[in-house]
Amino acid sequence: MKNEPLDLDEFFDSSRQDLEKKIKKTISDQSIISILEGGKRLRPLLAHLSFKACTQGKETPSQYQRALEGAVGIELAHTASLIHDDIIDKDKERRGKPAFHVRKGIVNAFLTGHKMLAVGFNIALSHGKRVAKLYVESWGEVVNGEFDEVNFNKKDINKAKEMSTKATIFAAYNKIIDMKTASLFSSACKAGAIEADMAGDILKVFADYGREIGLAYQLADDLVDLANGEMIDSVIVPLLNKLENKMITKKSFTKRRIKKIASKHSSQIQQLYLDEIKSHVQKAEELSKLDIVPESPYKKLLADAPAYVVNRMLEEINIAI
Repeated sequence: MKNEPLDLDEFFDSSRQDLEKKIKKTISDQSIISILEGGKRLRPLLAHLSFKACTQGKETPSQYQRALEGAVGIELAHTASLIHDDIIDKDKERRGKPAFHVRKGIVNAFLTGHKMLAVGFNIALSHGKRVAKLYVESWGEVVNGEFDEVNFNKKDINKAKEMSTKATIFAAYNKIIDMKTASLFSSACKAGAIEADMAGDILKVFADYGREIGLAYQLADDLVDLANGEMIDSVIVPLLNKLENKMITKKSFTKRRIKKIASKHSSQIQQLYLDEIKSHVQKAEELSKLDIVPESPYKKLLADAPAYVVNRMLEEINIAI
């Protein structure tokens, strides 16, 4: 791979090719390899970019391969979370084909997800105590985020209706996506820095950088879902309360009614989301430019990555930030 990338597209394309080779070399279970097919690889790619930014592209071939192996562990954890997510959310499709639990059954899906986590943890253990600890803590955050989302949607809908300000709405929303989604982005970037033998304050910078990207990415993902007619109870109800300037009663709380009200306020909802997305992207860009991050061509790519990642998601609805 070139030491001085021309742009982010070139870097990600080259890194993705190396990562795919490493996946096939590291994992022998063909069912796991099959499940991994079709993924965007955003988290491992950001981990690899963080690694390169810390080494300034001066790592040895063995360090490079070791960092790639660490990125495989990240992708395993992420994909395992998707398998479990699809079961909980009763989603029937993933990455353009039937979800794994649809094809193989719920029991096989749960067990395969756990198997992927074990393979990923074994990689983390082989990379030292810091990486292993980060892996366990990250998975704990993901699980807690899933619990919060399930309980919020199931039990706290009345609380959601009482939210009236943008700050209150997104505070509750961000708490869920921070743990469920942003935590893995955060851990990926921090793991990349650890693979480059970084320690101290710079690890927090990369963890915060990844977290901001993760928050922006999930907001963009949910905006796309909303644009495609999917309603997210934990945020759409309080948003509509604010925009309608009145409470949505239990009687009117139906999917059909919510979609109708949401359609009326679609442009306002979109703008609320875009403002929030831009805020997180800007914070990530600012973190990437701090003096503690070594100067190299990769530092510029760090600054370009937040908007790049978000726009790849938003292009589905013909929007760019």
